[in-house]
Amino acid sequence: MTDYTQLLPEHEVKKIGEHDLHLEIFAGTPPHDEKTTTKKPPLLFVHGAYTGSWMWSKYIPHFAQHGWTCYVMNLRSHYKSRVMDMTKITFDDYLEDIREVLAELNEPPVLIGFSMGGILSQKIAEAATLAGLVIIDSSISKEVHGVMPYPGSDRITPGIIIPAPVRDELTSIDEAAEDIAFQRKYLQMESSKAFSTFSVMFGADGGVSINGELIHCPSLVIKAVSSEDEDQRGKLTAKQLDAAYAGLWDTTHTGLLVGQRYMEPVDIILEWLNRQHPFELTDKIAN
Repeated sequence: MTDYTQLLPEHEVKKIGEHDLHLEIFAGTPPHDEKTTTKKPPLLFVHGAYTGSWMWSKYIPHFAQHGWTCYVMNLRSHYKSRVMDMTKITFDDYLEDIREVLAELNEPPVLIGFSMGGILSQKIAEAATLAGLVIIDSSISKEVHGVMPYPGSDRITPGIIIPAPVRDELTSIDEAAEDIAFQRKYLQMESSKAFSTFSVMFGADGGVSINGELIHCPSLVIKAVSSEDEDQRGKLTAKQLDAAYAGLWDTTHTGLLVGQRYMEPVDIILEWLNRQHPFELTDKIAN
């Protein structure tokens, strides 16, 4: 098994606040043929349920190598943040964690959220000043669910916690066996209280409402697409946020981050970022 966390470049680590949130900081390296460029906003990555900063391990080197400084956070009781009673943690607690990390940054970042981190990031974006918002296969909002609901037969009754998902090496269309093994090493249980707030699949009453009119930063929605319904949910989310949209057919939820086609969303995000915050070359090194 390849442990992609061991391939990450050297970086700074901080413990943030009373919950010892584990924050990893990767300095961006400007392209080698540039002496000076305009300053880029930082990127703040918010992981999804069951996971942590490790889930971004394939992504981070590419963004850092293109000059983007990456702040990769862990919600309370996830990965190397301090372990807490998961039966008591709420969706609002996770929102507070993101706000606490945002307060550590000296300027508005581009907020990049995956899955649960995507709906958390949307909620944060209603009030926070951001340079941009990217959501990757986000949990859907109450408004999107109202238009394109999930089938009632797919719903699950949660217990006091939600155990880590079981990953079968033979079922993923875009993840190799080592990608599944990597996730198995780190996947953990998740808060049932948080899930029952945002996920209609786990008992939420419609999910979390998002007011797109309050979100003023440039936005991008990326969706793993396996059906027309899923593509429609992605497009509805983009419409709600007035965002650009990219639906990637025949990809899976976790495959977008750690699968064999992970470079497709990476390239989409990099292209979008460079359109929003282009490098302005002021002095190139002579050939």
